[in-house]
Amino acid sequence: MTESRPLPAAGAASSEAFRGIWPALLTPLTPELGIDHDKLAGHCKNLIASGCPGVTAFGTTGEGPSFSLAERRDAIDRLIGNGIAPAQIMVSTSCAALPETLALTRHAVNAGVHGCLMLPPFFLKGVSDQGVIDCYRYVLDAMGSDLPRLRLYLYHIPQVTGVGLSHHVIGTLKAMYPDTILGIKDSACSTAHSIGLAEAFMQRLTVYVGFEPDLPEMGRRGSLGAISGLANFMPRLVHRLVTQPDAPATPSERQRVIELIKLLDSYSLMPALKGIMAVLSGDAAWLRVRPPLVALTADEFKTLEKTIQDFGIHPESD
Repeated sequence: MTESRPLPAAGAASSEAFRGIWPALLTPLTPELGIDHDKLAGHCKNLIASGCPGVTAFGTTGEGPSFSLAERRDAIDRLIGNGIAPAQIMVSTSCAALPETLALTRHAVNAGVHGCLMLPPFFLKGVSDQGVIDCYRYVLDAMGSDLPRLRLYLYHIPQVTGVGLSHHVIGTLKAMYPDTILGIKDSACSTAHSIGLAEAFMQRLTVYVGFEPDLPEMGRRGSLGAISGLANFMPRLVHRLVTQPDAPATPSERQRVIELIKLLDSYSLMPALKGIMAVLSGDAAWLRVRPPLVALTADEFKTLEKTIQDFGIHPESD
């Protein structure tokens, strides 16, 4: 994925922010619904070989909160043991219990990963801005001597968490931890919201979007890359959208992404993304999900398989 243009500066803090596409990893499972560590490592190696600077483990796409503290901690250790460089790993450390978020964040930092992605509190709803700020402070203040080594990315996905990150929360946290908070991952899937974040914060931290059709717009505004679910199987195309927003092929490639997303509208998203991996790899084990998600039925998979084959995903260019 050779970049065809220099990426714009986005403020001093962004000098250490991640660049390029760090796929939001799907998590392969064993028949017992544990993590398939060998397959996960192989998937990471394939993505890195395709040009991705790194990978992101245990976010929304990776069913992160469905895995325990011990499972996630062990998985990161085993990824590193299987040959993935720590600096090429981003970890979503979000848990319902703040002590577990702290433990995962400290473990990730001590393992040497690039950075951590952290959701606001996501169990209780109707949380005030102060409550959100206090949750982040609970973790960051307890990091102690490990804090200077933490690169933190705030994660906004209110349609999943029921709790968002307001401009007040983001601004307050950035002012309190200027050297720690380097970016925001905005997965609200609202172009207007993402533009608003860019206009408010791009000079102080990097705004990344998870909704791939918005990547060209954000690339023009200084976004450096993305954590993308579609990048599990089309990382090159996703990379071009954000790093080459005004290339002649960008409008058609953006439309291609929009069409793929529409094809998936009738499915639960994570099972469908795993279904695409099963189609492309010929490995039905990719269909496994952990409850409360429900795997595609045989009929659903058969229909999706034909849909994806007709759509055509090309590993050498996508």
